[in-house]
Amino acid sequence: MAVAAALVAVGGATADPTVSSKQAEAQHVLGQINAIDVQLGAAVEAYNNATVHLQKIQSDLRENTFELGVARKNLKRSQAALAKRLVTIYTSGDQNSTLAVLLGASNIDDLVNRMETIHSTSKQDAKIVRDVTAAKIAIQRHRVELQNARSEQERVVAERQAQRQHIEAQLAQRRQLLSSIRSEIAQIKEQERVRQLQLAREAQARLANPSPVGVGAAAPEGSTVAPPSIHGGVVGIAMRYLGVPYVWGGASPSGFDCSGLVMYVFAQIGVGLPHSSYAQYGMGAPVSLSQLQPGDLVFFAGASHVGIYIGGGQFIHAPHTGDHVKISSLSGWYASTFAGGRRI
Repeated sequence: MAVAAALVAVGGATADPTVSSKQAEAQHVLGQINAIDVQLGAAVEAYNNATVHLQKIQSDLRENTFELGVARKNLKRSQAALAKRLVTIYTSGDQNSTLAVLLGASNIDDLVNRMETIHSTSKQDAKIVRDVTAAKIAIQRHRVELQNARSEQERVVAERQAQRQHIEAQLAQRRQLLSSIRSEIAQIKEQERVRQLQLAREAQARLANPSPVGVGAAAPEGSTVAPPSIHGGVVGIAMRYLGVPYVWGGASPSGFDCSGLVMYVFAQIGVGLPHSSYAQYGMGAPVSLSQLQPGDLVFFAGASHVGIYIGGGQFIHAPHTGDHVKISSLSGWYASTFAGGRRI
């Protein structure tokens, strides 16, 4: 979005109709690229969110597989106890035991009803039967849960593959559009580099001399107020990664996507966050625009993009493919698509 604005400024510096026409064409192309970037950001974070979901499914699969094994061992042990008790009943001729009565049951409901009405027979026999029944029920339940988890796993894997193909198609379209205005982009990038250096100096000055923060008026009486921020220190950490390139799925200093940057920075202070802007939006406490403090997360476009608020109406983020970790203002497109803040 800022790139298109910079191109307008460049266009105002010349009156050559040929140059102006080329710049107008480049501005149109940049508008198309910006639209792709918004869609790409949402697609990448949907992919990341599916990955988080898939990890949860895989964890559930492991747990249910373990529990199924436990239930099978319990059934084997209970069946052995039942067999031993039946032998004792047969050899002793005791036809009035709990087991002798219960063996006449036609189904589990009948069995439970019989158990509830028997008061004068062995509690030990009743427990053996309950153990066998419970183990069988547990095995059936875990089998169903495993089947459901495997079906969900297949669905999410297919969903991720479709999202990957969509992202790759959009990236190809973006590269093709960029190649048509390569010289204009080079000029704009240089202007943006100089602007980012100035923004970084201003942010460092604010860190050295903190002052009351917030980007608007105080919250109205009766509104929800989040606890005071305790993670303002992440701002200084995030500043270290200014200039690191955007990389889809990246979560390290070699490259970040938006949620990967947030996850990595907070991990440096021992706070674990999922690698998904959608999942991060469910963390912590909500914060209004007017009550933002350094270290709060800021979300845009339906939580498909996330950054870290640094004070002064600005935030650090990894915007999109072709860009890098940078400082942006909570104005223009970001103000119009602001989805909310979260205090971790």
